Amino acid sequence: MTAAAATPAPATLTAGALLLDMDGTLVNSDAVVERVWRRWAARHGLDPDEALKVVHGRQGYATMAVLLPGRPMEENHAENRELLAEETADVDGVVAVPGAPAFLAALASLPHALVTSADAALAAARMGAAGLPMPAVRVTAECVGASKPDPEGFLKGAAELGFAPEDCVVFEDSEAGIAAGRAAGMRVVGVGPRAAAFAPDVHVPDLTRIRVEAAPDGTVRLRTAP
Repeated sequence: MTAAAATPAPATLTAGALLLDMDGTLVNSDAVVERVWRRWAARHGLDPDEALKVVHGRQGYATMAVLLPGRPMEENHAENRELLAEETADVDGVVAVPGAPAFLAALASLPHALVTSADAALAAARMGAAGLPMPAVRVTAECVGASKPDPEGFLKGAAELGFAPEDCVVFEDSEAGIAAGRAAGMRVVGVGPRAAAFAPDVHVPDLTRIRVEAAPDGTVRLRTAP
């Protein structure tokens, strides 16, 4: 007889501000990501399943650099613009991650920013398709010179909100995103099944398991539910 898996103990984190990834964290866009990147991999003679292992969390040109080492970066940037157009036009199956509407509603008056590898047009398309409000502060692909796992996006998000990195908590789902949050000196809440493998500080299966409270001192208190 095997023992039942232990239920994770509830956790509490306190932060000045929250920095939120989009794809896989607030929005489930896996269907369109798979469609677009499987076609791309097939065009280049690559195994689509292997390609999908490195797609999540990175900007497209950075994914291409991993999968096609040695190809000139200007070719990656050019082809990435084509893929961004494909992804922006295809929102079939894009939905909110469970709990995302209530989570963002709870954050409405608290310091938070979107930090995504999508460009502004793609972010607007996916947040709109999922019926989610766009945060007032956002760091999109156009705002940074380096893709996750580089910490630039998260550091810019913290700076725009006026908080030190150590006062921020990142919400992420991917290996590249979790690595970027750590490199920025921030604590990381991993969201969804992908995140569990990369040892975030706290892991939740989705955003229904997070409670957001405004503390009397103005900080944000996060509590996870078992």
